[in-house]
Amino acid sequence: MAKSKVAVLEVAPETILRDVERLLELAGLRGALDPGASTILKDNISWHFPFPGANTTPWQLEGTIRALRRAGFEHLSCVQNKTVVTDAFKGEDLNKYLPVCRRHDVPVLYNFEEADMRWVEHRPKARMHVLDRIYPDGIRVPDYFFGKNVVHLPTVKCHIYTTTTGAMKNAFGGLLATHRHYTHTWIHETLVDLLAIQKEIHTGLFAVMDGTTAGNGPGPRTMEPVVKDLMLASADQVAIDAVAAKMMGFDPLGLRFIRLAHEDGLGVGDPRDIEVVGADVSGESWGFRVGDNAASMVGDLMWFGPLKPLQKLFFHTPLVGLFVLGSELYHDYYRWPLKDRRTFERWRAETRWGRLFAAYERGEPESIIRPQGGGAEPAAGA
Repeated sequence: MAKSKVAVLEVAPETILRDVERLLELAGLRGALDPGASTILKDNISWHFPFPGANTTPWQLEGTIRALRRAGFEHLSCVQNKTVVTDAFKGEDLNKYLPVCRRHDVPVLYNFEEADMRWVEHRPKARMHVLDRIYPDGIRVPDYFFGKNVVHLPTVKCHIYTTTTGAMKNAFGGLLATHRHYTHTWIHETLVDLLAIQKEIHTGLFAVMDGTTAGNGPGPRTMEPVVKDLMLASADQVAIDAVAAKMMGFDPLGLRFIRLAHEDGLGVGDPRDIEVVGADVSGESWGFRVGDNAASMVGDLMWFGPLKPLQKLFFHTPLVGLFVLGSELYHDYYRWPLKDRRTFERWRAETRWGRLFAAYERGEPESIIRPQGGGAEPAAGA
């Protein structure tokens, strides 16, 4: 298998927009996407509250938009999805995406609004691991996604069910409808199937991953934010996830979704066959650990443990509402007000990235980000 390229740069708040542009150039943006096609920006809202490390950052979104436009990709849109535990409208507001999209004339569309797109059946040419069995009446995806490039905007973080989450997992919300929780027992195989489907329906794939603040612990929401000052980009969704996993301290091929995708030829998951350009991160191994929270312990019992035979009773009937309510009460009415909001506020006040986020909240990111000037400058620390 040929080597894949992943670009990694050390970045700084003052130069972040230039840093992102240089990052995308190093990763081969122009060669990865079809210049004649429209491009979808698929951000990641793991929690509608602006918890550091959980969600696409406003500078990640803005830097990517600017870099795409400079590279000649004019027709952009941002697509949001909802989940049973996140509110897309609340998330795009609290994470400050809307002002960025307005400033750059990027329309925001919703895969759950029929006026924006419809769900249509797709019959994959690739062999499916599980999706054809999970959805025997047909795999349905948004019609808007066909014939377009997609740029995923994940973050570097852990996940309670997949150990890490990144570019491959970012397709989960966009390509599967609200019954995506049916797939959790087979989540690794599902991510591989979704990558195969993406390669069939999109004209190009790319990912820009934010590791300015990474998430350690039982993600994708209840984590410990760790400032790392890094961003990654690649046209290979498997390779960028593998490099991020290795930096976090995990064996990429020990993660089932990476190994399966590598074996299926959907990308490169073996770090020995990945060319990392930009910063030297060969010695990075942060010792991240996933751990558990109340949600993961219940999930482990239902998706993988002794209660697995009762899944259809609990999750394919109105009883699923009890689990949705439980998750909302735990995350939004227990964790956020009693613990995670304080973590967010401390990060916002005490870290450079938190202060940049506060500048986006005030609507004046230029108070920290230096003007780009005539050309891209080297990234800080690169």
